[in-house]
Amino acid sequence: MRVPVEWLGEYVALPEDVTGERIAADLVRVGLEEEALHGSEVTGPLVVGRVLELTKEPQRNGKTISWCRVDVGAANGTGEPQGIVCGAHNFVEGDLVAVILPGGVLPGGFEISARKTYGHVSAGMICSSRELGLGDDHEGIIVLTEHLGEQAVHLEPGQDLIGVLGLDREVVEVNVTPDRGYCFSLRGIAREYSHSTGAAFTDPADLPVPPATTGGYAVRLADESPLSGVEGCDRYVARVVQGLDLSRLTPRWMSTRLLEAGMRPISLAVDVTNYVMLALGQPLHAFDLARLSGPVVVRRARPAETLRTLDDVTRTLDAEDLLVTDGGSDTVLALAGVMGGESSEVSAGTTDVLVESAHFDARTVARTSRRHRLSTEASKRFERGVDPDVTAVAAQLAVDLLVEIGGGTADPEVTDVDHRVARAPVVFDLDLPARYVGVDYTHERVREVLTEIGCSLTDQDASDRVSVLPPSWRPDLTDGPTLVEEVARIDGYDRIPSVVPSPTGGRGLTHAQRLRRVVASVLAGQGLSEVLTYPFVGQDRFDELGLPLDDERRRALALANPLSDEAPLMRTELLQTLPEALRRNVSRGTRDVAVFEIDTVTRPVDDRAAPVPGVGARPDDATLATIRSAVPHQPWHLALVAAGESDRSGWWGAGRAADAADVVAWARSVAEAAGVPVRAVPAERAPWHPGRCVALRVVTPDGEDGLLGHAGELHPKVAQRLGLPERTVAAELDLDVLVTASDRRVQASPISTHPAATSDVALTVPRSVHHSTVESALLEGAGELLESILLFDVYRGDQIEEHEKSLAFRLTFRAHDRTLRTEEVNAARDAAIARAAALTGAVQRGA
Repeated sequence: MRVPVEWLGEYVALPEDVTGERIAADLVRVGLEEEALHGSEVTGPLVVGRVLELTKEPQRNGKTISWCRVDVGAANGTGEPQGIVCGAHNFVEGDLVAVILPGGVLPGGFEISARKTYGHVSAGMICSSRELGLGDDHEGIIVLTEHLGEQAVHLEPGQDLIGVLGLDREVVEVNVTPDRGYCFSLRGIAREYSHSTGAAFTDPADLPVPPATTGGYAVRLADESPLSGVEGCDRYVARVVQGLDLSRLTPRWMSTRLLEAGMRPISLAVDVTNYVMLALGQPLHAFDLARLSGPVVVRRARPAETLRTLDDVTRTLDAEDLLVTDGGSDTVLALAGVMGGESSEVSAGTTDVLVESAHFDARTVARTSRRHRLSTEASKRFERGVDPDVTAVAAQLAVDLLVEIGGGTADPEVTDVDHRVARAPVVFDLDLPARYVGVDYTHERVREVLTEIGCSLTDQDASDRVSVLPPSWRPDLTDGPTLVEEVARIDGYDRIPSVVPSPTGGRGLTHAQRLRRVVASVLAGQGLSEVLTYPFVGQDRFDELGLPLDDERRRALALANPLSDEAPLMRTELLQTLPEALRRNVSRGTRDVAVFEIDTVTRPVDDRAAPVPGVGARPDDATLATIRSAVPHQPWHLALVAAGESDRSGWWGAGRAADAADVVAWARSVAEAAGVPVRAVPAERAPWHPGRCVALRVVTPDGEDGLLGHAGELHPKVAQRLGLPERTVAAELDLDVLVTASDRRVQASPISTHPAATSDVALTVPRSVHHSTVESALLEGAGELLESILLFDVYRGDQIEEHEKSLAFRLTFRAHDRTLRTEEVNAARDAAIARAAALTGAVQRGA
């Protein structure tokens, strides 16, 4: 909402030296946030000039320019007449005009300088209204005697025009929240400024209004299908003004205020209704009375009805659209509260008008506005709540202005169809603000604040409870908490203490939250970048990943109202969406990419759907239990995907491409950070390459293990279908499994001071046997003395059979209480080899 400071001063007492910045700061104290401060964009010397000579000079391009000698007094520093080229022709010698001299700046940052044009050096510019930001008239320059009227008599050449034309006035723009619709008016802003500063407030709605009569223009409210039991229009005031001359120009003072408030002057009738709307917050509409053939009927739309609105768009109406219609011809006149129609539009030839001032239901207007994608100044106000008590006052003010400016005569008959329901009071505990806010508000202060904002208070017996009737312009005050907010706002947010709560013992982040943070830190520390992707996928993504038709990951939750019809399903794994982040980065020139994502996936158990209870009351326990049981399982997952070089190349030599070993190492580092031992076993699972995928399993103290996830290289066809680089690697882990496995106290093992004994063994196994299987067998057979095991060599060559491979392991043994004897080490080593031979068929080389 743009608030011209000069206009605001008519409704509330402003200090003489007040600035827009000071007003904005005062409004912030009562919750009206400053959006911007606007002032004149004209700077530099803008002065009165008198045209001394004017010569018309036709040009070769067919245009005729005016070469002028203009007296600007001493403003140019010499007192000599100024030579100026002008393209307008609506002035003559002797006229007073607005001249901006070299060094001045016009709106838009257009700097004026002396320059040669059309064979002359033009030292300045004779300005039009549009060039100065005063209006849209660009057909001719400003002739001050016409523009200022009697005020121009006292002007002298060289006199500064900035203040005379009102270009020094400030405008404060504030952000109006949806619950403060009354602030979409100068009346509302002035009242809030009064609350903030204590300045005297003069209500512009405090006008005498004639009572309703029976002979006014007929109006019938026939809302046959009210939305949710609320009547679409509960008050309609109609006034008639006859004998108008609407060809008259809108007064300059009114045009200026409209422009400052951000509205373009259009015509007298429209400008008057807009002016009243800005002043009081009540939207109005003017109909050409000659185009009406019967009573005004407010009703809902009928099937197949259309309306050509004032923006030249023919709209097909919905059954819930509230309309203003002509009861005689059944013609649709307007979308109630949103926009009028062309059929009854007021024109310059209109002499008699019907002024409509109505109160329309906020939800009805809001839904119509959104349905037709038509947001107007009227709909913005109605959907936030308009004061129903100001309806007749707004109509009267509009009638008075039309009579004063347009020369018409007001019909003494007044139509006021009033179906309003009495507002319900709120029973309010005077102790509630102190309990909610934490400030010791006295009962007297609470009463004072509520009375100040316009509430009527009635005591209830001898208790501390009062009956509060909110003012008509505050439909948002509906219960105790909203009244508490008003007490805190008006008394001052700065009085509310800032107290940091002290958490009780045992509170804070859960174990799962801490672990997820640790996982993200570990991966970020290894150079991976965290990303977030949208959790929506289409059915074709499962085919691109090569998932079998019976794969449980194809069982995805479908959204009833998806953002995109191409992605109506919730992902069941992060690798269904994360590769898109990699593809996008690679397509934009980033060759070496490693990203990870930590988020939930959705795994529906069955096809049950949650019921949708009403909003009038809390659902019962059985309904809540049904809703909770229908919520699908949403475990936390971690996914990683990488392409390009893992070790960068440079002057030091060639790099190394990321491979399956890297992504397995990243997954292992996550488990190690959680204190969870894991082992990798060969696996086949889409979308990974069958021979380059491992399953990561958790090793628990009792020897049992659970599946943590999979890691490896993506299948070449999957990478191709997803548009990823060749040899892209990826992993996906179930973090809930990791949380469960790590949710125990980790006991540090004591460091032994006794020496370690190492023994290397080389085992020959079939090439189909994975090294992890051999490693597990050695671990199982070596017993408690084995401290660590390391695979340090893999050999395939002519010294063994073609179908075999040799795996060399280094076994490290240590006891915590003694130095091991050679016999003990050899026995443990032999037991490990024997167990590997029994489980995998391994044969010790050189034995």
